[in-house]
Amino acid sequence: MSKKDIEDKIEELKSDYVRISADLEKLDSVGGNTANAEKQLEQIENEIADLRKQM
Repeated sequence: MSKKDIEDKIEELKSDYVRISADLEKLDSVGGNTANAEKQLEQIENEIADLRKQM
């Protein structure tokens, strides 16, 4: 994977992270189950960290 590919993937993951964070806030405000969204955020954080190590 080239540096450009890694940077593109990181940007995509950041976008997903922002979207899921907003969904999480909405769920939390209405008392919904936030466990799945929290797990997704953690997975994205780990994937971003792994990609940064590859750079």
